[in-house]
Amino acid sequence: MSDLSVEVLKLVIVGHVDHGKSTLVGRLLNDTDSLPPGKAASIRAMCERRGMPFEWSFLMDALQAERDQGITIDTTQIWLRTPGRETVIIDAPGHKEFLKNMITGAAQADAALLVIDAKEGVQEQSRRHGYLLHLLGIRQLLVAVNKMDAVDYSRERFSEIEEEVRDYFSSLRMPSPTIVPIVARDGDNIVARSEWMTWYRGPTVIEMLSTFHAASAATEQSLRFPIQDVYKFDERRALVGRIESGSLRLGDRLMFSPQNRVARIESIEIWNAAEPQKEASAGQSIGITLDEHIFVERGAVASHLDAPPIETDVFKARIFWLGRKPLEVGRTLKMKMLTAANRVVVQSIESVIDTDDLSTSKSTRVEFNTIAEITLRADTIVALDDHSRGPRAGRFVLVDDYDIVGGGIVSMEGYADQRSILGARAGNIQRVEHRVSQADREQRNRHKAGVIWLTGLSGAGKSTLAIELERRLFAKGYQIYTLDGDNLRFGLNVDLGFSPEHRAENIRRVGEVAALFAEAGSIVLSAFISPYRADRDRARKAAKGEFHEVYVCADLATCERRDPKGLYRKARSGEILGFTGVSAPYEVPENPELMIDTGSQSIDACIDAMLAYIERSFPLGSP
Repeated sequence: MSDLSVEVLKLVIVGHVDHGKSTLVGRLLNDTDSLPPGKAASIRAMCERRGMPFEWSFLMDALQAERDQGITIDTTQIWLRTPGRETVIIDAPGHKEFLKNMITGAAQADAALLVIDAKEGVQEQSRRHGYLLHLLGIRQLLVAVNKMDAVDYSRERFSEIEEEVRDYFSSLRMPSPTIVPIVARDGDNIVARSEWMTWYRGPTVIEMLSTFHAASAATEQSLRFPIQDVYKFDERRALVGRIESGSLRLGDRLMFSPQNRVARIESIEIWNAAEPQKEASAGQSIGITLDEHIFVERGAVASHLDAPPIETDVFKARIFWLGRKPLEVGRTLKMKMLTAANRVVVQSIESVIDTDDLSTSKSTRVEFNTIAEITLRADTIVALDDHSRGPRAGRFVLVDDYDIVGGGIVSMEGYADQRSILGARAGNIQRVEHRVSQADREQRNRHKAGVIWLTGLSGAGKSTLAIELERRLFAKGYQIYTLDGDNLRFGLNVDLGFSPEHRAENIRRVGEVAALFAEAGSIVLSAFISPYRADRDRARKAAKGEFHEVYVCADLATCERRDPKGLYRKARSGEILGFTGVSAPYEVPENPELMIDTGSQSIDACIDAMLAYIERSFPLGSP
């Protein structure tokens, strides 16, 4: 095991098959004196016995099947001696059939080295690998243009490839990589400079690797300590795992998500440590004991109270699909993120991405070796980070029947962090019971109480329906009131904006108010876009009984054509950001009690249908 005081860089090496990755690794090992004594000689002897030419790649391709087939089929890890630190090389397969192994290797890496054949240039698989590195959040990148001898060490050919590579990574909004011309077989520009390419003035491969930052840079990020297991000994319980980012100290108060339990660190345990530990940081595998016994299990994520992870059951994802069967809406998979495993279902497929030109297209399925933007819904609340802010807790793999079928990164764009609206917010409170029951109020009103929740896109007709229904039902003798989104933002919710979190809080408050109206014996019509399914489910739970979800359905084109408030026009022009249906999601109800299609039916027909439904569900008379 390496000394934790020495910085360790994890470097993944990727590239198209036959572009020379394993040869480069073998040469790196030899030229940095990283090989065990006699290793190269034994490989040469093996080649002589088999009657085959010696290849540097044989130093890495340790599997017999790999030597026979001439391709790397699994990730291989080996230590490399570099100035000032140790480097772990992860040699990942380049053949498209083994991309899932490449994802497994790259997911562990701090930096990447992409190998491109000077003669063949940038291939489709090269672009795929580049895109995968982008997906996995690897921003430290070195590109080695190999086999320069095959193009007569041409500066012009190198410049062509260099321009193409820089343009591609620029389109991905990734930092421009350093690009080095090499001949891996001969060692040109690996450790020593090439006498054949004196026109190149940049760093050698080994010089460039020395500038990369190892996982220690993650100490500057927020603490993410995923719990791998719980050990019990000496009346104590030690929570063990690897710190993915940030650091912790003895006495720190930690929150464990998604359980949201809090306790203080009583001790930090490190295997075989000479003395008690007072702190630990990213990259270290540790155990901690707490000052109180709280329930924490594998998959929980420890953080500091002021910077916890996001809690949600739905998020957008950009994935690379490797399953033999196409991915379709409704497919259920296992998602592994840090040490947690959760069931997720594909809620929607937004678009499929072409890795060559980065164009997007609509599709109802995601084929093998394809990148797509999708929405995933978990079967429970999960703790995660938006990948742009927390790469290590913002990437995941998808598993189907123990087989890795994809990997991706989390985007919370358009979705709310549900942490702030989960659970009670205050202590020392006690519910007051009324002496007039809801049943007594319903008896007096001569009908049951309940919540009629109208949801749909802006312009679908929710408020129009609700206001006219309120008038007609009141005339018939119903105790009824309409809660409208705009009206509540003039008063109760005047302090809220339109961020995903504020929109979720807006609906949480409305759901509670609607529940109070129902408890008072009234029927309440609630007309809100309420785009998130989780928020509508919370409103249903708050109502404690009669809750009727009405999906006011009209397609986006119809709503945009109506545009009664001019909001779609402003959203299209960029004046309104995060507008539902344009730049923010709307989650269609799965099983609404009633669906009203205002896109194909007249407003009068829709009102008549709703009126009939309410009179059936809430008949006047003795309830």
